[in-house]
Amino acid sequence: MELTETISKTSQFLQDLPHSFALICFSLNIKHIAQSQEVHLRFFFNCKYVLSLLLQLKQDGTDFDHLIKWGEQYPLAFPLWFGPFVSFLNIHHPDYAKTLLTSTEPKDDFAFDFLSPWIGEGLLVSNGQKWSRHRRLLTPGFHYNVLKPYTKLISDSAKTMLDKWEGYAQTSESFELFEHVSLMTLDSIMKCAFSCNSDCQHEGGTNAYIKAVYELTHLTFLRFRTFPYHSDIVFHLSPHGFRFRKACRVAHSHTEEVIKKRKEALKEMNGLDQIQSKRNLDFLDILLCARKQQGLSDEDIRAEVDTFMFEGHDTTASGISFILYCLACNPEHQQMCRDEIIHALEGKDTIEWEDLSKIPYTTMCIKESLRLYPPVPGILRKTTKPITFFDGRTVPHKYLVFDPLRFLPENSSNRSPYAFVPFSAGTRNCIGQTFAMNEMKVVVAQTLRRYQLIEDPTRKPKIIPRLVLHSLNGIHIKIKPVDLG
Repeated sequence: MELTETISKTSQFLQDLPHSFALICFSLNIKHIAQSQEVHLRFFFNCKYVLSLLLQLKQDGTDFDHLIKWGEQYPLAFPLWFGPFVSFLNIHHPDYAKTLLTSTEPKDDFAFDFLSPWIGEGLLVSNGQKWSRHRRLLTPGFHYNVLKPYTKLISDSAKTMLDKWEGYAQTSESFELFEHVSLMTLDSIMKCAFSCNSDCQHEGGTNAYIKAVYELTHLTFLRFRTFPYHSDIVFHLSPHGFRFRKACRVAHSHTEEVIKKRKEALKEMNGLDQIQSKRNLDFLDILLCARKQQGLSDEDIRAEVDTFMFEGHDTTASGISFILYCLACNPEHQQMCRDEIIHALEGKDTIEWEDLSKIPYTTMCIKESLRLYPPVPGILRKTTKPITFFDGRTVPHKYLVFDPLRFLPENSSNRSPYAFVPFSAGTRNCIGQTFAMNEMKVVVAQTLRRYQLIEDPTRKPKIIPRLVLHSLNGIHIKIKPVDLG
């Protein structure tokens, strides 16, 4: 018994060693940093408070609860230190958010530098003229005429997933849905953005690309949290650095294969007009044609493909999974959504583009879930000059209630638009937000038309806010067929 306890304590000590080292360095350097950088945030915290915050963030499924509690305790903002030199001010008041998101301040290069070996300098990471050029270049890929045909493709992918759920519907057992949804959203983004039928939903076992993405998001956030890993050399030589590079190779080989196949298919075509005459235009068509016309390098193309492959499936998979979980936990709202969907479909078994505007209550429920479980739990900006908030303060060089009615026009008309920013806001807002909302509507509608979602109270998700919101123990629900007779 004593040996087991000793091994357990030793293992925990080794696991926490990088964090302990960071705390020691922090305590030695905090006075020097405050003096040299003239940090004007004393009203937010003291040293003892900051240390207690770090010790409470254990990635055990309680971090999200702590962040919500601190948000209630400090209604404007609060800081978090990661090591002795890196501090992030967590802003959650809409007027504070408005000040920052409407500014021209760039995305934080410290955190995003950890992502660049994986997704390069794509639209998510780049800044300045490069970002402006790529944003302008890729915007036509999300035009109404491009998005409209995607509805059927997403619906087909959702149907494949729901067909696989038939076995679960015949039993009373709960099942983990995030893996299913993740395969479905990967299938959707491959079909929509890259016109590629991957058949990934029928593969046995865990998809290698999805597994690599999960590994990369985990390791990136681990590096962000662990002060010694802020050093490129230390991280490169560590076991975690080896795992990161291995997962990068898997992700890159996947995207390179997609690009290679499309280049071969486009050899016989000249320009977007010729492509459109044969099939629907997609994101990769625009990207590869811009390679000739705008001088994009192969590295630029792979960076954008890596970015959209990741952002186009993992974030929506998180959003859809938690939406279905919320509806399982709130059967009265689930039934109201189902009634609305059946009425909108008018006897059809597949939702179409024109139907997406006919399900306002379902849309409100989707937004409410995004409020409670934001797929991207943080939006990062770096201040390049002092920012003064509405109350004159300057930053220098409770219980979750599912209430979709808060999104009724009369309830939200006087609310700050920066109080709810699931797709960020300002010039750096998410370019694919319409695509993501449409995908969520289609999948929720198709699912509720076919199945009743039932909460499994014995397996509550343990939320972990990383790059994308996940659950430490998965997201489990039960389902049973809906009788439409």
